[in-house]
Amino acid sequence: MVRVPDAAVALSTASVYPLGVAGAFDLAERLGYDGIEVMVWTETVSQEAGALSRLVDHYGIPIVSVHAPTLLLTQRVWGPDPWVKVDNSIQLAQEVGASTVVVHPPFRWQRDYAAEFVEGVAQREADTGIHVAVENMFPWRARGREMQAYLPHWDPVGEDYQHVTLDLSHTATAGSDAVQMVRDLGPRLSHLHLADGLGSFKDEHLVPGRGGQPCAEVLEMLAAQGFDGSIVVEVGTRKLTDEQREIDLAEALAFARLHFASSA
Repeated sequence: MVRVPDAAVALSTASVYPLGVAGAFDLAERLGYDGIEVMVWTETVSQEAGALSRLVDHYGIPIVSVHAPTLLLTQRVWGPDPWVKVDNSIQLAQEVGASTVVVHPPFRWQRDYAAEFVEGVAQREADTGIHVAVENMFPWRARGREMQAYLPHWDPVGEDYQHVTLDLSHTATAGSDAVQMVRDLGPRLSHLHLADGLGSFKDEHLVPGRGGQPCAEVLEMLAAQGFDGSIVVEVGTRKLTDEQREIDLAEALAFARLHFASSA
């Protein structure tokens, strides 16, 4: 006998780029995903609760999480103030019924933001009840040199965050031990970005099972712990045809369903 916890397996809208948010909902509904993670992007629909709520109603699929526009490529979304980006993401999550906002740690040049980041995240969680899950990142490397690009650190394990997102493409790029991170984070691990990587300096976001990360083992560990967060497929399909994108996203979902189980 096996035990399968109730955690949702959701699809990130980033996984269908360059298709838009509506395309993600359509694929999620046809393939059998349990939910959606909205990556707040330059696309207007990704920023507006009304438009997102209409998609939820039309497809019957909930939004489980909102990814704040804290990437390099989204620096102009909602203006330059990083706290405005976080606060707007929290408000959006509340309005669409999502429980989690995913954020990246501050860039090293955002020193004022970084100085108050840990406390600011904790205060916003206490004020709103939304989980602000800080994502693991990686050092930047070029020409044999390594740069600390994030503050207080790219690795959230040693930081005082109540909720953490573990990204298995980022562990590959960082050279981190994903299994040990699951152990060290314990109940603080509340959100999983399911992807894979081969360990190159590029953040690859491969379909789970196509890289070198212990994706299956991580899912099995979380199932054994009774994980009740969200498992979000976040893979790159930008260069694929529509048919191949659908095949890859179906494979990623099947991988998650197969391995998110433990002995009863």
